[in-house]
Amino acid sequence: MDSLPHVFLVSFPGQGHINPMLRLGKKLTASGLLVTFSTTTKCGHDMKNASNISDTPTPLGRGFLRFEFFDDGCTDDAFGSSVSISFDQYMPQLQRVGSVSLLDILKNQTKENRPAVSCVIGNPFVPWVCDVADQLGIASAVFWVQSCAVFSIYYHHFSGSIPFPSETQPNLEVQIPSLPLLKHDEIPSFLLPNNPLQAIGKAILGQFLNLSKPFCILIDTFEELEGEIVDFMSKTFPIKTVGPLFKDCSEIKTRISGDCWRVDDCIEWLDSKPKGSVVYVSFGSVVYLKQEQVDEIAYGLVNSGFYFLWVLKPPAPSPGVKRHVLPNEIMEEAGERGKVVQWSPQEQVLSHPSVACFLTHSGWNSSVEAMTSGVPVLAFPQWGDQPTNAKFLVDVFGVGLRLSRGAGEDRLIKRDEIEKCLKEAMEGPKAMEIRKNALERQVAAEKAVADGGSSDRNIKHFIDEIRKRSLGCGGNLQVCPSTT
Repeated sequence: MDSLPHVFLVSFPGQGHINPMLRLGKKLTASGLLVTFSTTTKCGHDMKNASNISDTPTPLGRGFLRFEFFDDGCTDDAFGSSVSISFDQYMPQLQRVGSVSLLDILKNQTKENRPAVSCVIGNPFVPWVCDVADQLGIASAVFWVQSCAVFSIYYHHFSGSIPFPSETQPNLEVQIPSLPLLKHDEIPSFLLPNNPLQAIGKAILGQFLNLSKPFCILIDTFEELEGEIVDFMSKTFPIKTVGPLFKDCSEIKTRISGDCWRVDDCIEWLDSKPKGSVVYVSFGSVVYLKQEQVDEIAYGLVNSGFYFLWVLKPPAPSPGVKRHVLPNEIMEEAGERGKVVQWSPQEQVLSHPSVACFLTHSGWNSSVEAMTSGVPVLAFPQWGDQPTNAKFLVDVFGVGLRLSRGAGEDRLIKRDEIEKCLKEAMEGPKAMEIRKNALERQVAAEKAVADGGSSDRNIKHFIDEIRKRSLGCGGNLQVCPSTT
């Protein structure tokens, strides 16, 4: 381990950031690097409780993977627990406290008899990570955990080169080069005027202030999926597609997981169901629907007559937020046709032959996992990049149907509409069309991560650059040369 190049990964403390960052970490580790994965202490504690994470470095492939967590200024009860603080309060605190803690950790690596860090990789919600690396003279890279299309939208908003919705023009349509025309509710909601989560938007846009520092921007997508957008944005930024890491890391045999909740056993239940008969339902780790919307989904599922597996995670403790309760008569009527769990091994679920479609919030991780598993989607986006992803899933990639336009729509989606959409996605000509398109995306994804594929070439070149840096012969890495 002492002779391996050392890469330090820093993830925002959110499940949708931790999972892809850890997949990247596993890929780099298996290729012969020492990789340290880091997020906040509280999230680290939850990960240890939920999965097989050791306090000592774990051998994986030709390298080693270890975990070390940084302080964000929150006690166990301060964030994500019984007492909560707002994002507006948390984001500056995360930067203020986290940057100091991370600086000390990076300095202490050699004191603790580990190789000096050759590269630090952060993600969009923690743009200050590049500043910390720069302070220490360490090369940095950014891992963008959303689509390249969303990267382009944020960049054009940041640069001010294109008009976006404003308080005076809230319904303005957005036309960005290489993207389809986007309605006001199809851009990331953090960019909309008067959005309640503007602190997140500011953090993401803050990344673009720092993009002269990282020598490479890795994106969890693949050229065969977003080729035109990737080509256009590569003229401005050193972008390298390395995804879908979900598909790639399925070949890396390890029980180490980034889940912050223990998964429930549902594979045996899926095994008992006919091929292509189950609707999988999950709204990710953060989305919280109103109870009345949950009720409508429940009735829609039961009335459709299909089998369903539903992930209904307890919400994070917060004032006025209650745990969802399904009507007793619904579950009684569903019987063996329905199964509800708190958390699922989503990678295994989506690759299971009994799963026919995915009712999803359209987060980028879930979107990529569905497409690369050949599973059509019913898009039920809420906020953030989800409405944009839904637009592409339905209108560009052609792998699904739309059930919602996002939380801004402020509309209760009724059970009859849900039932109708489920039947259209499961049976008939439309179901055949979106299934065919999803299977084509699956084949393209497998090609991208296969030996010599577009993403495989890019990740290998990135690793070569890291090795050069660790040997001191890579110069001052300012660009990530093209491998195509």
